[in-house]
Amino acid sequence: MESLQQKASEWSGVAASDAFAIDETNLFETLGGLQPFIDLSTNFYNRVYDDEEEWFRSIFANSKKEDAIQNQYEFFVQRMGGPPLYSQRKGHPALIARHRPFPVTHEAAERWLHHMQQALDSISSIEPDSKIKMMNFFRHTAYFLVAGNQMTRQSLGVPCKHATSKPAAT
Repeated sequence: MESLQQKASEWSGVAASDAFAIDETNLFETLGGLQPFIDLSTNFYNRVYDDEEEWFRSIFANSKKEDAIQNQYEFFVQRMGGPPLYSQRKGHPALIARHRPFPVTHEAAERWLHHMQQALDSISSIEPDSKIKMMNFFRHTAYFLVAGNQMTRQSLGVPCKHATSKPAAT
């Protein structure tokens, strides 16, 4: 049986080694701390909530934008070398389980990635090499979630490297 990681690589076109290149450096430190992540998530969700496609906006209709922004930037900070803000507030990220209520399809992943690429491009404080690493991670993770969404609804205990915390900078 093909693993979710293999499906994510196949569907995203991003090899796992490229997706997890974010682990080769501490992006939280490289980017200078919290603010670039807040800026990225704010810009991203402003785009999502203003999307012209009703089907895509409707995915987020039951979420408050401020909560979505905070959840996302806290997860990104935690995953990319910063303090475990997300886990301290909400517990283990459990990405597949937390996204189970949403229609995480190929089309939705591509729309999400479109907005994330635009948001990332708009944040001048994130240098090009970090943007590439982050986008590879986002693309692979989006398709990891698509693959997870296609699994049966029962918990299969699939290990999720996408949510593994990096040790915080000391």
